[in-house]
Amino acid sequence: GYRLPTVRGLAESLGLAANTVAKAYRALEADGVIETRGRHGTFVAAAGSAADRELALAAQAYVERARRLGLTEDDALAAVRDALRAAYGE
Repeated sequence: GYRLPTVRGLAESLGLAANTVAKAYRALEADGVIETRGRHGTFVAAAGSAADRELALAAQAYVERARRLGLTEDDALAAVRDALRAAYGE
């Protein structure tokens, strides 16, 4: 939740071009490390946010693929349970 300096402010304090800092901010935001809240500024994302988003995207991709394969919801869930058991040694 820590607020980050503006792109121009950070660029000036580090002696970098504003475009360099802006590019870094965009990459960090794409990875879910930081989040931009419009005119309120840029903030460090809450702990776990990036992992939560990545997990949600992976789950959505799995659901879409399972549907393309014609799996029922029960079959798709059973496949996930089997994979989790294998991964966690249960």
